[in-house]
Amino acid sequence: MTQSDITTVDSQKAPAWETVNRVVFPTKDEDLTLPLYAIEWTRPHIDAGAQDVRINQLRVDTTHMNRRDLVRLLREGTTDASTQANSFTCLSRSAIQIHKGGHASLCTYFNAFPASYWRRWTAVNQVRFVAAAEGKGKINLFRSNGRGLITPAGSIGIDADTPTAVSNIFDMKGLMDGGFFWFDAQAAPDSTLTVSDVGWQVPTEERRAKDHTTLSIAITTFNRAPYCMNQLKAIAGEASVRERLDTIYCTDQGTDLVCNQPDFEAVAEDLGSQLTYLRQGNLGGSGGFSRGMYETCKAGKSEYVLLLDDDAISEPEAILRAVQFADYAKRPLLVGGGMLHLDNRTVLWAQGEDIDARRMPVRNALGSHDFATDPLRDSPECHQRFDAEYNGWWMCLIPTSVVREIGLAIPVFIKYDDIDYSFRAKEHGYPTVSLPGVAVWHQGWHDKDPSRTWEEYFVQRNRWVFALMHYPRPARSTLLNVVSADINMGLHLVYSGIALHHMALKDVLRGPKHLIDIYPTLMSEIRTYRASFPDTQSVSDFDAFPEPKRRFVPPSTAPMTARQRAVDCAIAFGKAMLLPRDGRKAQTPDVAVPTRESTWNAYNGVDSALVTSSDGNSVTWMRRDDRLFRRDVTEAIRLGSALYRNWKRLHDAYTDPRFTSFETWEKIFKDNPAQE
Repeated sequence: MTQSDITTVDSQKAPAWETVNRVVFPTKDEDLTLPLYAIEWTRPHIDAGAQDVRINQLRVDTTHMNRRDLVRLLREGTTDASTQANSFTCLSRSAIQIHKGGHASLCTYFNAFPASYWRRWTAVNQVRFVAAAEGKGKINLFRSNGRGLITPAGSIGIDADTPTAVSNIFDMKGLMDGGFFWFDAQAAPDSTLTVSDVGWQVPTEERRAKDHTTLSIAITTFNRAPYCMNQLKAIAGEASVRERLDTIYCTDQGTDLVCNQPDFEAVAEDLGSQLTYLRQGNLGGSGGFSRGMYETCKAGKSEYVLLLDDDAISEPEAILRAVQFADYAKRPLLVGGGMLHLDNRTVLWAQGEDIDARRMPVRNALGSHDFATDPLRDSPECHQRFDAEYNGWWMCLIPTSVVREIGLAIPVFIKYDDIDYSFRAKEHGYPTVSLPGVAVWHQGWHDKDPSRTWEEYFVQRNRWVFALMHYPRPARSTLLNVVSADINMGLHLVYSGIALHHMALKDVLRGPKHLIDIYPTLMSEIRTYRASFPDTQSVSDFDAFPEPKRRFVPPSTAPMTARQRAVDCAIAFGKAMLLPRDGRKAQTPDVAVPTRESTWNAYNGVDSALVTSSDGNSVTWMRRDDRLFRRDVTEAIRLGSALYRNWKRLHDAYTDPRFTSFETWEKIFKDNPAQE
């Protein structure tokens, strides 16, 4: 074995090292997930924008583009890592074999070391690569910066008949804006190369936390017993996670119980004291996760509590990485994981989330990125380090010391509890880090539309609760935001949604004590109230309704500029206010609108329409009622004005620590026992 370009360290001063990122490989669903772990080596593609950011600040000049220019543009970044791996085989969870003459790259989502995040949030100033190698070939080491530019960092020649230890030390320079460390493995033409037990290590002297920190895991579930059972099995089967695990608090809030699943007794026996099964009434995500946080702090054993969705598929190694990162952080912080798409497993759906404080839309630093078609190595934008404002509670690690200091989740059932918690933690000096290489697979939002369900009440109510808690003064656009939400619903003919908006605002204006008092009965009231509106009456058969008068022409066939859309929206709203139309007595729907095209301009000039649900399971006959819409807008102006006038009083009320205190939640838990 020969080694070159290897940094040596005086053995007398050599630090003790701890592995904080193991390189792992999939042992199941490999055909669906492999590009997240290892890919075929190809020559790196460097985007021009990585070298000169000004290129990305200019519009593409399509007016003077010829066919050759267009073809060249379309060919950029077309590497497809989803093709079958011919150069390597994943032998086990910790070993990969490179075939004769093969070449594999580990610059992937799960196996590239997120060096810039360690540089930013920890005191670590050097990282060691370690591995065992057998056969003939080379291990090539690389690093990148925040622009995605790649630099060779060393090469280790391998010629060994038995597994032989190799290592290299990386400094932490040039990583302020972003960057990863990784390795590629290349086998000689006449030999295979096996690389195993690969890890990225850091000096233990930089660890802030004490040795052997432990965590508890909080899982909450409501009538998703099979999914939750799979989650328990995944954790139970991962020895490395169980070494750090105190207990799993599985809070079952449903009637289809996890404890009645066929495998529950066997898994419960395997986990033993590492499983605490709890039952309570349905308090939503905020109530279920708060119960897990509450029990963890009450037990007093764990340094961390990990909030984990019941229907997510975990990469168990991600749990360990989150804990290790938190151990080495310079100060306590929340460590969040990204969300990979459950149906399209190589797609990163969300990572590094923040929110527009004025308009409230959620934004992702990275989202809808498919690592099968655009590998990490060839995606400069993914090498940049992003600061997150919050992290969704599909996976989020929280120090118990933070929970004890700032309290539990806001008691709001669902929506904005995770956003508020990160903001509240940050206001106390504890930021949130959404760490690459830490993620779960979770269902995306493409088949969900809260605006046409009871969830719209919680979306609107809790967005204003969140704003009131974190902004002492109202934005000048407060009234506009309230009214525009109703206008959007009205132009969609969803009058039940407007009614839920008004119900939500009235409850917000009554203050936090009212929200706590109505917690046990609220869901029933919302469902009953919403059901009184015709636009909520859905059926599963199109033939239940008459055939539409005409074929629907999607608005997307005639794209508009943003300015034109704004003008057309104003015109449509003006017509509804000044020239009201009534489609309630229509005998035949005008058109049938597929959910994909169900934007406000799809209903322009339409008195009634058949509209499919976002999940494709039902259809509703939506009918225009512009006079009701006009009354709704008047009410929205009244409620929005009241919110603006009472902002300071409400801010003081909602920021009272008692709103999220352990004592408040104890009462809620006591008042909402499990349904027998």
